[in-house]
Amino acid sequence: MTDFSTQPFAHRQDAEATDRSYIGLAKQIHALIAASGEFEAGSRLPSERTLADKFGVSRTQVREAIIALEVQGVVEVRGGSGIYVSAGIGAKPVTFELPRGPGPIETLRARALIESEVAALAATERKDSDLDRIFSALTTMREQMHDKQANDAADRQFHMRIAEATGNAVLLHMVTAMWDCARSDPLWAKIEEHFHTPAMRAASQEDHQRIFAAIMGRDPVAAREAMQSHLSRVVGEFTQAWR
Repeated sequence: MTDFSTQPFAHRQDAEATDRSYIGLAKQIHALIAASGEFEAGSRLPSERTLADKFGVSRTQVREAIIALEVQGVVEVRGGSGIYVSAGIGAKPVTFELPRGPGPIETLRARALIESEVAALAATERKDSDLDRIFSALTTMREQMHDKQANDAADRQFHMRIAEATGNAVLLHMVTAMWDCARSDPLWAKIEEHFHTPAMRAASQEDHQRIFAAIMGRDPVAAREAMQSHLSRVVGEFTQAWR
């Protein structure tokens, strides 16, 4: 049996020297599958934690790399079971022609830091007209709870309206860029396929209601905490163990 923890891979060394992104990690894992001979089609890969330890990266990076491999058809993720080498591996070349920016989970974590401060500032700077626009987006989200696409559009609008309420155009630009960067990434769609549920939308609605109440009450501390809690919960949903 192959000693997974010590087996050397030249591909890994070369990739580490040039690419520390989740795409670089995905290439290393793909090389591991192709070179070791241990992982045939249908076989289960080691856990995320084991892969993280082997490559000296975070479990978040492993999660994004595995999703990238799933998009490429290299692996199949089975909820509650684990990560398996795809039966169709080798049927088509792996190009890794994916966006080269940050992964969606990395972006979510950045949003948790930045948008919590945006919400706090909005609580002190907002005008009544800002509240009207934020509340309108919140209402649309609730009305479109069973239409994922419409709900998602209203969700985006909710966060944009809060950024607008700060009166700071740079913050609005940052929030817009982070939101759109994640959702233009094919990895985001794949993560949502695994984890996004109506229950998750309902939980987000409750989170947003608390954020709105804090901004309406001009309570920056509560607004900051509510936004941080909301986005941290989403990260937690998207990084829950597959097995």
